[in-house]
Amino acid sequence: MIGLAVTPESSLVDEPVKIQAWGLPSQELITLRAWLKDEKGQIFYSRAFYTTDTEGKLNLETSPAIGGDFHGVYPMGLFWSLKPTIPFSRLIKRDVMGSPFHIHLELYSGMMLSPLSEETPVVSKVVERWYVTPRVQRLQIREGRIRGTLFLPPGEGPFPGVIDMFGGIGGLLEFRSSLLASRGFASLALAYFAYDDLPIYLPHVDLTYFEEAAQFLQSHPKVSGAGVGVIGICKGAEMALAMATYLPQVLATVCINGTNAVNGNTFSYGDLFLNGIPYQAERFLVTDTGALTLTNAMKDPRKPEHQDSVFPVEKARGSILFLVGDKDQNYDSLFFAKEAMARAEKYGKKDVYMQCYPGAGHLLEPPGSPFCPVSQSPFFPLPLTWGGELLAHCRAQEISWREMQDFLRKHIPCSRRNKL
Repeated sequence: MIGLAVTPESSLVDEPVKIQAWGLPSQELITLRAWLKDEKGQIFYSRAFYTTDTEGKLNLETSPAIGGDFHGVYPMGLFWSLKPTIPFSRLIKRDVMGSPFHIHLELYSGMMLSPLSEETPVVSKVVERWYVTPRVQRLQIREGRIRGTLFLPPGEGPFPGVIDMFGGIGGLLEFRSSLLASRGFASLALAYFAYDDLPIYLPHVDLTYFEEAAQFLQSHPKVSGAGVGVIGICKGAEMALAMATYLPQVLATVCINGTNAVNGNTFSYGDLFLNGIPYQAERFLVTDTGALTLTNAMKDPRKPEHQDSVFPVEKARGSILFLVGDKDQNYDSLFFAKEAMARAEKYGKKDVYMQCYPGAGHLLEPPGSPFCPVSQSPFFPLPLTWGGELLAHCRAQEISWREMQDFLRKHIPCSRRNKL
């Protein structure tokens, strides 16, 4: 009898699964295909070719893919390599509480030449991939000017509090915060433009909005009151670094592929006013795929006329961690992180760190998130290139997710850990 097992069949998206098959002919060429339908009804799919062992078995923890979307022993390769049928689409989970992604795993005899074939599989399984554990609370936040969603782990706490921000697509994304709450953090997914009654665009940043969010989270009865952490990617990393620099509530900051200075918009905090370093639109590059690459569009913050726009990271109260993909094609994020590190060292600040991941691109997301090298942006007429290499990028997502959580737990004091 032919069998296909996926263990566990229901899990958080950041957890690995084991895939095994048996009852097949010895040394047979087979195809494994994965696919899912997102909340917009779009299909994402992947496939890989394998050869069964002498006993007619297959174990993705030891069996190498010999072709398809990747080569080699990668137990999660089918999840990593999910790609859209509609070009330039990005897989984003919007409703984290309502339902999981259902990933269909299918086994076919021989080599399936068409990845979208409607042939009936020999055997199949459906896997649930959740973004939240059952007892996590989701609270919509409209406090003063703050717009966002607070996710609280089960139990009384106190929990380390984290503010979580994304970048240039705007709006409110919750999938990282819901996962963080599932791992023991009180996480505030914070919107700062293109959401609810917030500005549609971001011509000016007033840091007091973010200060209000930090004060709100720090004062929550289930949050450890010593201070909060901040996570941001892309433009959100710039906001996170600004918060680290100027706000005393911030004790730990994770900047994922961001800059070390104000870029594009103006910035203020009380009497402080900073002009943003302007973008150089003439240096936007269009690739052969018709997508934009923005890596060279930001002016050098080292130039004298831009020095006032650089964040004085040496003033930060807390620790800072830069997570960087060296194949980022949206920002020259490795350069910006090195500049921030050099400035911190110059002024004697010792608790600024960097982790650089060779082969990783811009969109460093939680493990299990498919590699997305290019996707459409709501604010650009052409898709944006994010960069990276499939296997290196997805390995970096697994490593950086652990390192980020370890860093936050280490640097956000919490008097009592709650057992989940």
